Amino acid sequence: MAHANDILLTQAPHFYDDVCSFVDQAAQYTNHDKGLLNQIKACNSVYRFQFPIRRGNSFEIIHAWRVEHSHHMSPTKGGIRYSEMVNEDEVMALAALMTYKCAIVNVPFGGAKGGIKINPKDYTVAELENITRRYTVELIKKNFIGPGIDVPAPDYGSGEREMSWIADTYLTMNPGQLDALGCVTGKPIALHGIAGRREATGRGVAYAVRECVSVAEDMKALGLTPGLAGKKVIVQGLGNVGYHTAKFLIEFGAIIVGFCEYEGAIYNPDGLDLDEVFNHRKSTGSILGYAKAKKEFKNSSEGLEQDCDVLVPAALENQITEANIANIKAKIIAEGANGPTTPAAAAEFIKQGGIIIPDMYANAGGVTVSYFEWLKNLSHVAFGRMGRRYDENSNINIMNLIESTTGTTLSLEQRLLVAKGATELELVNSGLEDTMIRSYHEIREIKMTKGIDSLRTAAFVGAVDKIAISYMNMGIWP
Repeated sequence: MAHANDILLTQAPHFYDDVCSFVDQAAQYTNHDKGLLNQIKACNSVYRFQFPIRRGNSFEIIHAWRVEHSHHMSPTKGGIRYSEMVNEDEVMALAALMTYKCAIVNVPFGGAKGGIKINPKDYTVAELENITRRYTVELIKKNFIGPGIDVPAPDYGSGEREMSWIADTYLTMNPGQLDALGCVTGKPIALHGIAGRREATGRGVAYAVRECVSVAEDMKALGLTPGLAGKKVIVQGLGNVGYHTAKFLIEFGAIIVGFCEYEGAIYNPDGLDLDEVFNHRKSTGSILGYAKAKKEFKNSSEGLEQDCDVLVPAALENQITEANIANIKAKIIAEGANGPTTPAAAAEFIKQGGIIIPDMYANAGGVTVSYFEWLKNLSHVAFGRMGRRYDENSNINIMNLIESTTGTTLSLEQRLLVAKGATELELVNSGLEDTMIRSYHEIREIKMTKGIDSLRTAAFVGAVDKIAISYMNMGIWP
């Protein structure tokens, strides 16, 4: 069910300040008015509310939030987090990150985020449905949801099921609204979701890592060879993001040598089998005890400190801090989670010559494919439906012409390969891959041109510039 991973650690209370500090660092490389920069950093709308639900013969008060960080683009976009640790500061920070994330990958949304302060494991399915539908009603009453207003998505603790409840509630309260299903993304395919959304964030992280290690100049500085082949990777988290990141990195030639979860960590320098580890945890409730692990750690943080080339923290915030950064042996940190590295730890890692692929770029695959789903809902046509057979038949005609004019006969396998029209999944993955490739090199170009020391600061520079231009084009700033 979860769209992040199951590592529940206490968060620092100043996550939003950390995000703002990154913007302040980026502002040094821009010439924008101070007031405009303050507007870019500020959360435009913070809706804090509570509502009662009945549990048995008693009532329980549920605390919840929806934050719309920036309206420089409409609608705003961001997931809903179900966690007993959720708080206003965290929701504000994640909403802000969504603004910058969308700008970085050129997705035309403002940033938003939602939070419901519960542990989903403590509630029955019926109670979760009641909470989700009531949360949606509260958003509708205050005009905080709609296909042209604010479009939620899954996040930690929520998934397709919750998104389907939100969509159904919105449809019920907005009868006849043609684009109503565009009010939320991350829906099941049967409710007009989109192929590839579930694995999109992990696939995007894998593309980001692949692009990073493809730059020979940067890899030479790290003492690594270009390309993913043979690169050793440690992944923190076996949730949706961590699992799919590992899966696609393996497909690209990397070796997963370690996994970390809240119950502990395992490591094998020769590599671990992803599906075996996943199934072992599913059957036993823990990654510990996996027979092919050569090292086991009951303290999960120790798993982050083992030898590897790439470390992928795909859990929650503040996993890599001043307390453990000196022990991190990876040369590249790819942030699958939001805010896994504190500013001080990031600065130290960069100072030592490492590369951090920043969260608001690395994990932007989810919002990118959510954008495709939103477009699909507004157009009311699945990608590939109109042109797939036409392309297939056109390719067959070309092959027949080649065979008749050259006397060459293509094999059945060759004909199937060439004749194939693109499916929705293939088009979505193609769009995601193109987005991640273009965005990485755009960020790196800013870094190199302006002499910036980190990809994160360069990404923020690019995002701030784009948002500032949007505000100025709106006539808000002269």
